[in-house]
Amino acid sequence: MTISQATRVAAPEQRSYAEVLAVCVVHAIIPDVGGSQDVTAIDKRPVLGAVDVQRFGLTGDTQCDIAHHGGEGKAVYAYAQEDAEWWAADLERDLPPGRFGENLRTRGLDVTGALLGERWRIGTALLEVTCPRTPCLSFQGFWGVPRLIKRFLAYGAPGAYLRVLEEGQIRPGDGIEIDYRPDHDVTLGLALRALTVERGLIGRLAPALYALPDRDRPKVARLIEHA
Repeated sequence: MTISQATRVAAPEQRSYAEVLAVCVVHAIIPDVGGSQDVTAIDKRPVLGAVDVQRFGLTGDTQCDIAHHGGEGKAVYAYAQEDAEWWAADLERDLPPGRFGENLRTRGLDVTGALLGERWRIGTALLEVTCPRTPCLSFQGFWGVPRLIKRFLAYGAPGAYLRVLEEGQIRPGDGIEIDYRPDHDVTLGLALRALTVERGLIGRLAPALYALPDRDRPKVARLIEHA
């Protein structure tokens, strides 16, 4: 399938019940093939039972490239099963939970349509959507798929980085309740395009600037100011 054909034409079906299929933490620190670091923590695998969710992420998880991952605004990363299934069919390979480097594999939730600043109640934790994941060379190298970055951007389902507003515990099978939706239209899908392939949209991020990770907010504010 070509990049143009890969464009995401519709959101996954929104089910009446959204849930966490798997909770994943780092399995092994591996060489960062093609990336800018010596090693990467992208290899996540599912774990059983309840996992503690703390301000800077899940117990048992870590990040190697702390300049671009982790921190208060990227403490947890979620990816939708519906989008994982699209990729699995497109690439003709299995993509089990954790293969996107995600901490939470969700089902029944339109992750790409989530609004920046939207809040999810999962288990006893409260999480806030902060920004889309932009693909990197570490991700491309981990999958071993040429031009994966361009294909990922073309499909346009980035997954959600999340801020921890209330610490707690999450376990596989927990429901996902949308606790709050802000009064703007800045979705993760829109934010991904504005920050990457359609910079002309950058001004539309202004109403959601407050939700971005602390370290990213000044840079995006400058882009909006000079748009």
